[in-house]
Amino acid sequence: MIGKNRKSELRALFSDPAPAQKSSPAEASHEKITTMPPHADSIPDASGDVHGHSVPRTASGAIKAMGLTLSSITREADEARALRQALDEGERVVALDTGVIDASFVSDRLSDQEKDDPDFLALVESIRESGQQVPILVRRNPSNQERFQVAYGHRRLNAAKRLGISVKALVRPLSDDQLVLAQGKENAERRNLTFIERALFAKALAERGFDRKVIGDALSVQKSELSRLIQVAESVPERFARAIGPAPKAGRERWMALGQLLTNEHGQSRAAEVLRDEEFRARHSDERFQKLYDALSRKPSVERPEPQDVRGPDGRTVARVSRQGRRVKVEFLAEADSGFLRQFEERLAADYAAFLAQSKH
Repeated sequence: MIGKNRKSELRALFSDPAPAQKSSPAEASHEKITTMPPHADSIPDASGDVHGHSVPRTASGAIKAMGLTLSSITREADEARALRQALDEGERVVALDTGVIDASFVSDRLSDQEKDDPDFLALVESIRESGQQVPILVRRNPSNQERFQVAYGHRRLNAAKRLGISVKALVRPLSDDQLVLAQGKENAERRNLTFIERALFAKALAERGFDRKVIGDALSVQKSELSRLIQVAESVPERFARAIGPAPKAGRERWMALGQLLTNEHGQSRAAEVLRDEEFRARHSDERFQKLYDALSRKPSVERPEPQDVRGPDGRTVARVSRQGRRVKVEFLAEADSGFLRQFEERLAADYAAFLAQSKH
């Protein structure tokens, strides 16, 4: 019963009301107010009433079909409370065309959403059937005030693009530091970044000149752990990390080992060959990591020249000489005369000494 009340609360919170009043010309070019009343005191309570007026209930069949867990319902209810607070502070939810929204200025995901993020397609279907329950957070793009920039909600934005619908968003004035902190906070609370995603995110922020404290707060890590993240990101060229993807099963030790294999030109050249392989690109992220790691770990085979035969006057092979680097192996076969073998052993040392003496002159 608790789950139904909370879900009804969310459904009522984001159900489309009557058309909003006409916005100003500046807003009309890229915003359409949808979904939310202007004051927090209009938010429905758990009973489904707004100022004593009944809010129509939405059929719960689709929700039951999705099999939402109690924990996910609780999380959405927590997000709804955060949204109430935002509305109480004068913010509003708007419907934005996905075409005017840009990604954050620093990437934090490596996943090919359909291949490496199996929950993405489930999110698309959830929004298709039940609508977008939680708005994304955006700010005006500092380089173009007619566009927006995502702080968090990239997956919901991409799902809306896939469905060809507008996306519900909170528009908030954010500094770069505030955007990074909001972006990191959502990653920690919704779908944690993998180790390499966190490492590249930290490195990208450091290269943009962000203070180490801000980066640590965004990733919820201590200074020592932040240093390790950046160390790994610097050891693995980014083009290889992005080709591999998030690799959720690969932790710091394995990424460090891969970085060691990529420290020289030979390793990077071999890795580039692996990346061009269609079979590599078709695999899932963890499999791509393992395939590249195995290819670089495998010691190259050493080509050994064929042994040279030593033949007697009758044409029979009496010995074989094998060479491997500076090593020479002389193997006498059974056909070799035993008297010659004794003479060979006696003369070998003397002939070698004579050769050295002659080479000094």
